[in-house]
Amino acid sequence: MSFQVNKNGEVRFVFSPEKPVKKVFLAGSFNHWEPVQMRKQKNGQYVRKMDLPQGSYEYKFIVDGIWQHDPDNDALTQNEMGTINSVVSV
Repeated sequence: MSFQVNKNGEVRFVFSPEKPVKKVFLAGSFNHWEPVQMRKQKNGQYVRKMDLPQGSYEYKFIVDGIWQHDPDNDALTQNEMGTINSVVSV
C-alpha cells in the first residue's frame, strides 16, 4: 500500500521507486496541487505525512519533474486534463 491513514486523519504517503531517482514531490487536491517535497528514507522510499480532514482527495507524485499517478494505488480517477489521478479517502 502506498499510503496509511491513522485514526486522527494523518496520512503517510509512500513512493517506492523502481530505479534511482533524484527528487520526489507530492501534490493533490488537499494542497491545491502545490508540490511538497517528500523525504528519502534509508530504505530508498520517499515519505510525506499530511494531516487531512475527513474526505476523498486526488493526488499525484512528481518524480524528477514528471507527474505520475501512484503505481501502488488501484483507486484512480480521470481528471479534467484527460490523465489519471490517484485517490485517497480519509
